[in-house]
Amino acid sequence: MHQTCSNILTVFVLLGQSCLAMLQAQESQSSIQKARPQVASQRQLDLLELWPGPFGGVPPWHLVRADEFIESFDQAILLAEQEITHIAANPMPATFENTIAALEHAGQPLQRLQTIFDVHSSNLNVGPIPDIERVVVPKLSEHQDKVIQNSALFARIAAVYESDTYKSLDKDQQRLTEDLFKQFVRQGAKLNDEDKQRLSKINKRLATLFTDFSQNVLADEQSYVTWIESKEQLAGLPESIISAMAAAAAEREQSGKWAVLNTRSSMEPFLTYAADRTLREKVWRTYYNRGDNGDEKDNNAIISEILKLRAVRAKLLGYATHAHWRLEPQMAKNPDTAMGLMMKVWPKAVARVREEVADMQAIANSEGANISIEPWDYRYYAEKVRKAKYDLDFNEVKPYLQLEKLREGMMWASEQLYGFQYRQLNDLPVFHPDVRVFEVLDRDGQHVGLWYFDPYARAGKRSGAWMTDYRAQENMGQAISPIVSNNSNFVKGQPGEPVLISWDDAETLFHEFGHALHGLNSNVRYPSQSGTNVARDYVEFPSQINEHWLSTPEVLNRFAVHVETGQPLPAELLQKITRAATFNQGFATVEYLASALVDMKLHLAGDVNIDPDAFERKALDELGMPREIVMRHRTPHFSHIFADDGYSAGYYSYLWSDALTADAAEAFEQSGGFYDPTVAKRLHDYVMSVGDTIDPAEGFRNFRGRDVDTAALLRKRGFPVD
Repeated sequence: MHQTCSNILTVFVLLGQSCLAMLQAQESQSSIQKARPQVASQRQLDLLELWPGPFGGVPPWHLVRADEFIESFDQAILLAEQEITHIAANPMPATFENTIAALEHAGQPLQRLQTIFDVHSSNLNVGPIPDIERVVVPKLSEHQDKVIQNSALFARIAAVYESDTYKSLDKDQQRLTEDLFKQFVRQGAKLNDEDKQRLSKINKRLATLFTDFSQNVLADEQSYVTWIESKEQLAGLPESIISAMAAAAAEREQSGKWAVLNTRSSMEPFLTYAADRTLREKVWRTYYNRGDNGDEKDNNAIISEILKLRAVRAKLLGYATHAHWRLEPQMAKNPDTAMGLMMKVWPKAVARVREEVADMQAIANSEGANISIEPWDYRYYAEKVRKAKYDLDFNEVKPYLQLEKLREGMMWASEQLYGFQYRQLNDLPVFHPDVRVFEVLDRDGQHVGLWYFDPYARAGKRSGAWMTDYRAQENMGQAISPIVSNNSNFVKGQPGEPVLISWDDAETLFHEFGHALHGLNSNVRYPSQSGTNVARDYVEFPSQINEHWLSTPEVLNRFAVHVETGQPLPAELLQKITRAATFNQGFATVEYLASALVDMKLHLAGDVNIDPDAFERKALDELGMPREIVMRHRTPHFSHIFADDGYSAGYYSYLWSDALTADAAEAFEQSGGFYDPTVAKRLHDYVMSVGDTIDPAEGFRNFRGRDVDTAALLRKRGFPVD
């Protein structure tokens, strides 16, 4: 998963959306910046100033004072609005430089401030931060609408887009201008004054609802912990998981007990290995009922209002549904195309689930367990089937999956592909002691950017894993290097013990690092086109392709070493992993696709009153959802689509991107392996470095030599191609 924002295009146009390039944060020396209007009556707060330190400045976490956030936002918004007025009121005719390029660097203090605050809301959401967020987010929504609805500003953007000189602009400038014009139109720039006011009220209310939804999910993740007091209840669990559960309990002042936290990183391994079926069901229900407990943190009413407001907004903007509005600028272009790909895969995945359940039921019967497979049994018995079919027990693999060694492995792989080298820095500010900072260098030892790594779960940190861009790469007359981060929720073990992670978590680690590499490889001129600022259904492609390097022998032989002996993963065990590559793909695909299909159906329903729980049940029943599986993200805690607009009607994008990924992986395989320098160079030149300077379909075509072959997706998952 990722979060993104960068410069004026996203700060003012897509504010509040889940993204990946969090916000550009470097002052320009351009004439428009020299002419920046100042607010003489207020002092410049630290959080609005240029970032101090080396590498063009780094986030000043040590200067953050939570009690100054609201005042700082008020001042930053005022400064930004004065800059917009300055650009809009320019008496000179509108040109690319004095309008489009000027907007690229407008609002720098606000961008820097939101970078800092967004990290607090995602990684340190404790103390006063939740209340501050409820105040700040509506202010930002209101500010966004003021910019979009500035008629003089839009007239200048339109003048550049419709001018005779537009065709003489460079291709990246043309694309930037066109995108900006269309984004303003899509956000209501052409509405009449009455409809603009109506739209602003909707957006402001949505901003509040998004925040309430997120805070409710976080509260359920923090409040609901499954406590275990008897060692007998730990049967089946590997020692590394037991140790992590004990450490989690001790951290919560419950030494002598074991805690299963209400996060995926804690839930999944417990359901996979715990022999106690009653406890498995308890942990399962606790996790999948987040936001759906009928208490003050229940999200169903919030979801209903969000869906209604989105539908009304879409009609106001001239679109049939929210889904049509959201997909227009994506690769898929419309809901029918996205649904077509999903429904091509869905029946094959469901058929595979039937086979998987039959295999699991047979093992349960053979063991004398008088049960029918339920959702809290799926992972547990899937592991038994894996061992029976492939003689592969991931308990045997886990001692080789040390978090720090795998971090070294993914860095090593990026060196082979892109020439990156890494040097840990110990003298830069961080927002938590767990965070580490690495300087990224190229083959010649020249500075590329900074990578921050925040791996561990803690109170106030939302669950899951994501990438954030603190500063986007750009080269508008002055080279600005990127600053990116990866954030995870691995559970710490006892002090001094290496942290062992599951194979799935290892894939996620490589996935999120793929987003970071997308930002670090960026080589574009304008920040809004930098790195991960690409179509939502394309942005997951660079991250998904990076997962493939985890399972290469080159990485596993060097970095998958036993936690006690230091010996590399045995070749026999690696062969078993390779043979089982498509194992359990029915579960993985149905779990994901159910969420993506329900997301799309919710946002195609239009302006109707929706009971989220009832809608979810009905939609899954109509799809023929296997009763043994639940959606990966049930509606009441589906943060991808209800914490902001980012992935709304867009969760399909992971499958869309995986079609590209599967085809790209075959390009490496057909050339002799994942370290083929020729294919790696094409990946860098046409995907990783170009950002949004070209259409993503064109970029993929340049890489692959043709359009995507979606049959590769079916082959990757082991489904029949017909």
